Amino acid sequence: MLLVIPAVEIMRGKCVQTVQGAEGFVYSDDPVEIAKLWRKENAKTLHVTDVEGALEGHLVNIDSIRRIIETVDIPIELGGGIRSMEEARKAFELGAYRVVVGTVVIENPEEAQRIVEAYGASKVVLGIDAEKGIVKTRGWKESSCLTSISVALNAKALGFRRIVYTDILLEGTLREPNFEAIKQLAQKSGMRVTASGGIGVLNDLLKLQELEPFGVDSVVIGRALYANKFSCQSLWRICEAGDFPYTAKVQ
Repeated sequence: MLLVIPAVEIMRGKCVQTVQGAEGFVYSDDPVEIAKLWRKENAKTLHVTDVEGALEGHLVNIDSIRRIIETVDIPIELGGGIRSMEEARKAFELGAYRVVVGTVVIENPEEAQRIVEAYGASKVVLGIDAEKGIVKTRGWKESSCLTSISVALNAKALGFRRIVYTDILLEGTLREPNFEAIKQLAQKSGMRVTASGGIGVLNDLLKLQELEPFGVDSVVIGRALYANKFSCQSLWRICEAGDFPYTAKVQ
C-alpha cells in the first residue's frame, strides 16, 4: 500500500495550497496547527515545502519549520530552496528527517553530489518538478530544457536513489495524476518514486497503487486531504490493519 504523505506548504508563515505553481488557497495562519491535525489523523510523515524558500534559493520560513519539527513526533521531509551544503546542513540542524533538492542537481551537480554523499541517499532525495515533461527550476520559474528522465538518470549517477516527482500542471487541481508519466519515470530511472500532483479521489490512489511494482511507493497529497475528498485516517488505519510496510517507516 502506498504511503500517503500530507503536504504542508508554507508561505509568509501561513499554510497555503499552490495551484499550478501559483498561490491558491490559505488553509491556516499557523502551519503548526495543520501539522498537529495531520498527526492526530495518524499521518506517518509530512512533506513540508518552504514556498518562498524555493523562490529565493534558501530557507525562509525557518521559524514555522522549526516549530513543526519540535511539535510533531513524526519524520519531516523538507524542501524549498535547499541549493547548497550550507542550506542542507541548516535543514538537518532544524531536525528535518529528509531534504528534497532539485535546482542544485541541475545547476551545480558537484555540490548536489557532496550533499548526498555527506548525508546519504535515504536522507537526501531528488525533487523533480515538471511541466509537460520538462523539468523546471528555481521555484518552477525557469525551464531547465531537460526531461524528467534525463535529470533522474543524471542524479542517479551522482548517488541519488529516490525522486519526489511533481507534475506542475496538475498540482492543486484534483484533476487526476499523469499515471503514464509517473510509470515511465519509475521504470526508466530504476529509482523509488514519490508522486505528487492531481490526486483528487480514492480511485486515483488505487490506480497509483498499481504502479508500486515499478517503484512508486508513496504519494504526497495536499488539496484532496484538506478538502476531505477521502478520510486519510481511514486509509492509514486500513494500512495498519494490513501490516503494509510503507506505513511503518519512511524509506
